[in-house]
Parts: sequence; structure tokens; C-alpha cells
Amino acid sequence: MVVPTTYQERRCKNRQRNAAVVLLVLSLMIGEHSVHAQLVPNLGGQRAGISAFQFLKIGVGARGVGMGESFVAIANDASALYWNPAGLAQSSENQVFAAHTAYVAEIQHDYLGVTYHVTDADAVGLSLTSLHMADMEITTETQPLGTGRYFSFGDVGVGVSYARKMTDQFSFGATVRYVEETLDILKMRSVMVDLGTYYWTGLGTARFAVVISNFGADVAPVGTATQVDGKQVTTFQPFSLPTLFKLGFAMEPWMTDDQRITASVQLNHPNDNAENVRLGMEYAWQSMFFLRGGLKRTIGQKLLAADETSEENFALGAGFRLATGVTTVQADYAYANFDRLGSVHRISLTLTY
Repeated sequence: MVVPTTYQERRCKNRQRNAAVVLLVLSLMIGEHSVHAQLVPNLGGQRAGISAFQFLKIGVGARGVGMGESFVAIANDASALYWNPAGLAQSSENQVFAAHTAYVAEIQHDYLGVTYHVTDADAVGLSLTSLHMADMEITTETQPLGTGRYFSFGDVGVGVSYARKMTDQFSFGATVRYVEETLDILKMRSVMVDLGTYYWTGLGTARFAVVISNFGADVAPVGTATQVDGKQVTTFQPFSLPTLFKLGFAMEPWMTDDQRITASVQLNHPNDNAENVRLGMEYAWQSMFFLRGGLKRTIGQKLLAADETSEENFALGAGFRLATGVTTVQADYAYANFDRLGSVHRISLTLTY
């Protein structure tokens, strides 16, 4: 048994122990709520389908997804452009980040991000999101087997981010994003904002983050649609944006010079579905090789059983980081399981310059 020999070492040990207790208590509280109760009334069924731009809810990057998307309090690389813009200030590295997702129903999702540190405290970033699929044949009431004509569907988003480390413990970040969705002859366009914070508590490596994503005004399709009877429609129902409030907590309950385990818990409050919890863990060896796992549950569902109200289930991932003479390369892979829709595979690549 090794006994701390200085006051600072004893203080560090106490902080790590206190942080571990905090994480354990939070996990037990969430588990208890998941089995027996809800943090707030479960209105997922009533709210489902009320928002547009659903592609913005698809997780970006294999690292965050491999941890069950419990990532807002961990995001410290270029993928923070999606998860928490305040996380850009947690690293001093400039990075290029690319991710590809083979989503369900043969949907393809791609993300590209670039970050740059203007000063030691200020960072900026640029991101591009794209969702696309093969053209689909048009069917009508009178021609249910197809008309011989095809239509396209796709989404694109462009974001500009800024983050600042206000103090050694607190960081703030924001993203302004333009999004456009195309459904054949109709389009929807919107400008939205992400706001994020990142705070180190001083208890060991414990930190928490608060993020609000996709905040903005309601949107409605623009264009002219022709009905079967020949009548033209130019006015459509407006929809809200998929606004999401996220609260995350993370820490390293075990860490040595060569190895560490990072644990994370996150509560999500979407405006268009039920509240849910995300649990994630990452094991790192010499900051070179990584193994990850995560669990996704709707509030009110059993923590260690199938979620009866959601398709999302669990996620697994792995990655490696390699320093070369020119850059540092990190490659990651994630597998996300869905109960009935199958599985989703993600790969991402991060280059440091």
C-alpha cells in the first residue's frame, strides 16, 4: 500500500475519492429513476414528430457515439463542434475532423470540421454536415407501384463556432449554423444557435457541461406542391427545430501514468421526444489505444433491460492515436445497436496540425 507523503498528494487523493462518490451517487439516482420513476412527465409520445431537421440529432464522430453519446462533458477535440462548442477551448491543438455514418435505411451521413486556436484562450471552428440517400421513385394514389419519375431528399448544414476559456475552470462556446433541407421541389431553411459551457469542479478530474443545441425559430417548407386534383399548395405547416438541452458529468475514477478510465453520465431533454439518459465509458492505454462502451435509456425504462420506448440501445467503439513526423492521426470506429432497425456503423478520422 502506498501512502501519500505530502499534503498536496493527500488532497489530490481526497478530491478523486469525492469525485468518484459524486459519480456513483448520480448513477444510482439515475438508475433508480429509470426503474421506478421519471425526472419529469414522459411526454415523448405526445411530442414526437413536431420538429424538423431530424438529421441534426444523428451523433457525429465514432468517439462520442462509442460512449453512448454521453459526451458533452468530455468533448475536447474537433468533434466538440457538434457536441459542445465550449469543448474547443479544452485543447490547444488545431485539428481537421472527418466522420462518416452508414445510417439505417441506406442513409449516408457525413461531417467535416476544422478548428483553429487564435490564442491560448480562444478557438474558432468551421463545420459542414451532409445527409443524403439514393433518389426514390415517386408513387401516387393512382400509381402506387411508381410513376417512373424520381425525387431526391437531402440535408446540409454549415456552422461557425467560437469558444473561449474564461478561466482555468470555466469555458464558454457558441455555434451559429445555417441548415437547408430539400425534399424534391420543397425546401426548408433555418439559422440556429448552439450554446455550451464546460466547468472543472476542482474535485479530482470531475467536470460538468451544459449545452443547448439547435435553438431558433420555427420553420416551414417553401415551394409549390401540386395535389392529385391539380390544386397547387404554397402554404405549409410550420415546425419547431429539434432543440435539445443536455447536462453532462464526467471524471476519471481510475488513472495511472499509462492508463485511465473515463466515465460519463448525461441527461437529455429534447423538445420532441421523451427525456433520456446516456452512460459512457472509455479506457485508454498510453493515450494510444482506446476501448469504449455506452448505454442509452429513456427515463422511466429499466436501466439493465431493453428500452421499450426507443430504438436506441447500446454502443461499442475502439480507436487508436498515432504520432507521425508530420501530424498526429486518430482513427475511431463505433457500432451502435438499434432494437429493430439493425445496427449503425461509424468511422472518424482526426488530424492534428
